[in-house]
Amino acid sequence: MSERLFCDLDLAERIERVEAGLIEASARAAHRRLGDGRGFVIPVGGGLASFADDDSPYNKVVGLGFGGVPAERELDEIERAYARVGAPVQVELAHLGDPEIGILLSRRGYQLESFENVLGLAIGQRYDVVVPDGITIRVSGDDELEQWLDVMADAVAAPDTQGVPWREEFPRETYIEAERDAAAADITRYVALRDGEIAGGAGLRTVAGIAQFAGAATLPAHRRRGIQTAFLTTRLADAAAAGCDVGVITTQPASKSQQNAQRSGFDLLYTRAVLVKHP
Repeated sequence: MSERLFCDLDLAERIERVEAGLIEASARAAHRRLGDGRGFVIPVGGGLASFADDDSPYNKVVGLGFGGVPAERELDEIERAYARVGAPVQVELAHLGDPEIGILLSRRGYQLESFENVLGLAIGQRYDVVVPDGITIRVSGDDELEQWLDVMADAVAAPDTQGVPWREEFPRETYIEAERDAAAADITRYVALRDGEIAGGAGLRTVAGIAQFAGAATLPAHRRRGIQTAFLTTRLADAAAAGCDVGVITTQPASKSQQNAQRSGFDLLYTRAVLVKHP
């Protein structure tokens, strides 16, 4: 059995820094793709405020709580920046961060709208990859990016209905462009083949010893065939080979995704509160 993972403040800060790096890299890819000059990345409180594109999942403030309490003037600047592009200010705040930040944001009119859970696993030195008969898991190259994007979009169109639903839903094209931008953040893409047919996709990003399990989805016709377990063990083996000591996955509270992650050995590390200020 793998070591149970306890999340202290240092580990939470490591994870939040890596998450902020993913958001920044994805947002900057969107800026290059669009070239309209509307996007921004503003450092704040050890984290950053990002605007990638209209309705993008990368429009958020992340990583706060471990680099001091933001000054009022910093928050003024950020709120003006989001107002200029007609977007709300969405802050994802780890509950292990400085509690003064939540008080400050509440005083400025931010409202608590939802939560998300961060789960982690202490990564061992090696893993046996478990792949059922008839299933193949392999890395997906740039030559099949468009096909990978289509498969992921089709798979997530039939969402997890257990537990607290995601606060946000994105149109198919928005989701595809966001995944395309994330490809610039050094995410390794995987596909599952079932009897030679692409049945699902997954992602993995390894940075500073942290392995981010960047989503995994299986097309409805191929579910309950062991593909998710195959994706997980393959990525764990690759994360171990890359020298990572911690694996991280983000889920909605009480969701099937969280249940599956905990059955696979992930522990609940901390929760992020989603605080929003509308224009």
